[in-house]
Amino acid sequence: MEIPPPEANGAPAIGVIGGSGLYEIDGFENARDYEVETPFGPPSDTIVGGTLQGRTVYFLPRHGRGHRLTPHEINHRANIHALRQLGVRWILSVTAVGSLKENYAPREIVLPAQFYDRTSNRAGHTFFGGGIAAHVSFADPISTHLRTLLAQTCSMLRKAYHSGGTYVCMDGPAFSTRAESESYRRQGFDVIGMTNLPEAKLAREAEIAFATLAMVTDYDCWKTSEDPVTAESVVSHLRANANTAREVIAHVIPRIPTEPNWPEHTALRTAIVTAREYWPQETLDKLRLLLDRFA
Repeated sequence: MEIPPPEANGAPAIGVIGGSGLYEIDGFENARDYEVETPFGPPSDTIVGGTLQGRTVYFLPRHGRGHRLTPHEINHRANIHALRQLGVRWILSVTAVGSLKENYAPREIVLPAQFYDRTSNRAGHTFFGGGIAAHVSFADPISTHLRTLLAQTCSMLRKAYHSGGTYVCMDGPAFSTRAESESYRRQGFDVIGMTNLPEAKLAREAEIAFATLAMVTDYDCWKTSEDPVTAESVVSHLRANANTAREVIAHVIPRIPTEPNWPEHTALRTAIVTAREYWPQETLDKLRLLLDRFA
């Protein structure tokens, strides 16, 4: 990995995960690509780094440029680890979701506070194992401070948004059946997607403050008065949503603090349960970025 430039103003970097077009933001300067190697393999694509509003920002397209990766093919561990290697301590995760609520319309923004896990890849959702066990607190999976900044920014920009609620994360890549969609609605969930939960779990383990900027593209398939969701219909809303996301990101970046002193930034302090003398050297070497201060 090439050594990144010093962080702007001496502040840790901010990461943005989403579509490859998000880094085309007015005011984004000194852009360059970074090929990052991680102990967990390569991330989804090269990471674009530069400065925005006086802050160092790195953009990572989670599905790769050209949307080449399906949800189950994304190497979330490599993605989050790569951003942490670059000095990222805050992540804004921009993601497309289906709405499970009548009043959460396509092209509106949802800032969920909770997740409900319907995925199955447990090994790929944690950095730990291999002789070192850790259990991070995850009762509040979204950074409250970062979500508040996003809500304030959406309000200032007069965007249609909803703050709070639950994102249910499914495996995909197929969309929901009607029975599944109705079940999620009865349970009171608000939006549905395929990628955001593992990002949130790994960000917490990497001691990165994380918040989701969910962009509604469809009503899933529960709303029988409309056609079921298709990839074609999602893409049309994605293009419009990308413009909104870029505007929100550009305005929220300068409001993010320069000191990483939120609760998420010390999440591992009370999470590691394996005594130091039992840590296998191979696993410690793999997790040194996360564990150096405990070693």
